[in-house]
Amino acid sequence: METTPARPPLTCSVVVPVRDDAPELRGLLQALAQQTRPALEVIVVDNGSSDGSAELARAAGCTVLEHPVPGIAGAAAAGYDAARGDLIVRCDADSRPSPGWLAAHQHAHAHGAAGTVLVTGPGWFRLPRPWSGLVSAVYVGGYLLLTAAALAHAPTFGTTMSMPRRWWREARTTASRSPDVHDDMDLSFQVRPGERVRVRRAVGVSMSPRALRLDRGQLLRWRRAAYTLRRNWRRERPWERWRARCAAASGLGAGHREHDG
Repeated sequence: METTPARPPLTCSVVVPVRDDAPELRGLLQALAQQTRPALEVIVVDNGSSDGSAELARAAGCTVLEHPVPGIAGAAAAGYDAARGDLIVRCDADSRPSPGWLAAHQHAHAHGAAGTVLVTGPGWFRLPRPWSGLVSAVYVGGYLLLTAAALAHAPTFGTTMSMPRRWWREARTTASRSPDVHDDMDLSFQVRPGERVRVRRAVGVSMSPRALRLDRGQLLRWRRAAYTLRRNWRRERPWERWRARCAAASGLGAGHREHDG
């Protein structure tokens, strides 16, 4: 009896946008070096660092891209454009993935439901117990629930997310590279009716608690969120997204991608 040969695992390009974050980047690169299924490549996009982040990445064997124009969305997109793997896996310099993280992303795409275009998971703040679980549940859970209402599906979380490279080639035509957007939220808006965002605990990571600081960075994150919503709601209101997604789920329509002028 003939047997069908097993498919080789999907190859992964890890993309990390970074700006003046060398200590956190060092910890991430150490975690990536311990993966049970190594990445095809690690692309570090230096967004104008002056602290040696780029030199650290080169010394670790990463591909380093220079993207001096400030803005996470543009830096991340530059990395996605350069990626060669079947999957583009995104994380931040302060992400701390477990050794099975890349394997979990590969498995989620290889065995996911038809139409899966984004895989994401939770993030846990590196805080003493029980605060880590409590604060993370409120912060990350609140983001997932509120954003899902605007999207009509689960959002992706930039601290740990992945997508097929072929899907990015389509989504890049409408995804924003503006420094004013939340890049992961804006990317989530590019998911069409009939496409799926899969949330898997297995791809979750721990992360720095710096997002909790009540400083200028917190205000900037809220402004980016508001701008991202306004930008995408000009093209499609939440109730229109829900209607289109329900129609696609019922087999009545597949939707289409709009292009920016």
